[in-house]
Amino acid sequence: MGRLIAISNRTAADPSARAGGLAVAVWESLTSTGGMWFGWSGNIVDEVAAEPETFSDEGVDFVVTDFTEAEHDGFYLQYANRVIWPVFHYRVDLAHFGNTDFETYAAVNKRIANLVVPRLEDGDSVWVHDYHFLLMGGYLREGGWTGPIGFFLHIPFPSPEVFQALPEHEQIARAMADFSVLGFQSKTDRANFVRYLVENYDAADEGDGWVSVFGRRIRANAYPIGIEAEKFAKAATSETAKTAATRIGRFLGGRNLVLGVDRMDYSKGLPQRFEAVGKLFDHFPTTRGKVSVTQIAPPSRSKVEEYRDLRIQLDELAGRINGDYGDLDWIPLRYLARSYDRRVLAGLYRIARVCLVTPLRDGMNLVAKEYVMAQDPDDPGVLILSQFAGAAEQLSDALIVNPHDTFSVAETINQALEMTVEERRTRWEKLRRTVASEDISWWRQKFLRDLGVNEA
Repeated sequence: MGRLIAISNRTAADPSARAGGLAVAVWESLTSTGGMWFGWSGNIVDEVAAEPETFSDEGVDFVVTDFTEAEHDGFYLQYANRVIWPVFHYRVDLAHFGNTDFETYAAVNKRIANLVVPRLEDGDSVWVHDYHFLLMGGYLREGGWTGPIGFFLHIPFPSPEVFQALPEHEQIARAMADFSVLGFQSKTDRANFVRYLVENYDAADEGDGWVSVFGRRIRANAYPIGIEAEKFAKAATSETAKTAATRIGRFLGGRNLVLGVDRMDYSKGLPQRFEAVGKLFDHFPTTRGKVSVTQIAPPSRSKVEEYRDLRIQLDELAGRINGDYGDLDWIPLRYLARSYDRRVLAGLYRIARVCLVTPLRDGMNLVAKEYVMAQDPDDPGVLILSQFAGAAEQLSDALIVNPHDTFSVAETINQALEMTVEERRTRWEKLRRTVASEDISWWRQKFLRDLGVNEA
């Protein structure tokens, strides 16, 4: 049996990074095949050493490289996060295009590919992760690797019209077609990529995921990523979770909790969500004093100007709501710009009557799945989910909303608050079956099976 070779921007070289989600899925596959993991060391240096750092842990070999300041800026901060991220989240207006940034992005992809190729052996399979390495397939082929290469995109893939806003869209698409298996979070993302190939390069969508383009035949499918479902359900009843629920319970004073948990990112639709909360209190007076909204939003990419502007906008919106409706013993909207342990979050999910997952665009959104698994079966809450989250394709028994229609979102929050326990249970039971059966292990096995990896 060949090895699995993983490539991602950040690895799980630090054992504390193997606590959940993707790291667990990749780690289990690597340990079962005696694989290797390539990526960034996390260090920024004046000059990169001639040889990368290598070490082993539990049978997995790590190969990590430092970045120079110029590489970190051009590859990560600029092209990955100020060009690809906004364009793939349909925010072309926020993209900062620049040829030198793409050159650095390409150079880092090529440099890491050059570290990988000499270490590959016959029978190996390569699994590349996310938007940092869209060019990796092309450079691995250029280096002489002819074996299977899988790629999984954790963020959305935009419509062809939006993707073509990238000046380098053709070079990226050709490199992506060098992967053997392309994985997307949703059927919509997969359809967008294939339509781009069909409309621009006369590709043939052959069915069953197969696509012929550029003289090659590749497999492109949707592989919706899951969570460690049963483990998260147990976390929701842990002592840490119960303590967190007790702490916020004192603040709630018997009021219903409406909860949001998101990174502070413009793709999450937080200003629109705050506006919807304001309209909830404006137009549904019975909720005043009876509902407390808590938004947890740890800062994200604080070096990027757009995120600083978002923080200011949220501060202003929260101030308006609390100024209009707050009282001596009630804060309508609490906004916490910090992160919390996942067990703490599990405890908050469990007691929240409503969870707001309303991104403007999201690859999947695992908060939605965590909320489902954290619920009390006897008294479950209601998930309100954006139609533009990848999770909406699987979790159709949530209340699906258009996050841009803020009054409709406010109406839906009120609907969720008034929903009978019988309807809540019916919806939750269907959601739970989906999340529990299509978990992180299911996702990993589904992808690797198509890549031809036979796990021990």
